[in-house]
Amino acid sequence: MITENGIVTSANASTAWVKTIRSSACESCSSRDTCGTADNQKEMIIQVQNTLMVEKGDKVLVGLETRPIMILTFFLYVFPVILMIIGALTGEKIAPYFGMEPSFSSVITGFLFFGIAFFIIRVKHNSLSRKKEYKPFLIRKISSVIPKPCSIS
Repeated sequence: MITENGIVTSANASTAWVKTIRSSACESCSSRDTCGTADNQKEMIIQVQNTLMVEKGDKVLVGLETRPIMILTFFLYVFPVILMIIGALTGEKIAPYFGMEPSFSSVITGFLFFGIAFFIIRVKHNSLSRKKEYKPFLIRKISSVIPKPCSIS
């Protein structure tokens, strides 16, 4: 599980917005420029379900399951290459039926399958982004940063 400390910037009964500081793990990630931290921003605001009834100013620990990240990594990096190879092999096999040069047909169908892979990724992204296991969640409240005002009665 990936965890990160954060501070609640805003919250209501169902949703909390948490500001996190990009950690050193992000610095070595090859996708750091495409995950919402462009322009070398150190801070990120993420939206999570308010399962712990946190309030503005609370310090929290936010988590994200590793398994979904591995699945997404496969879809982004491995799946397009596999489809491109399948496309190239298919193009080589069907070239004689169309009277084409096998190398040319292989290149064309390889790139066609590569493009289809990104279309599939786009469709899959839309369905996965709605699933709960692909979203960050609150693990625990660490402390309250902003002290509550005391009331004198």
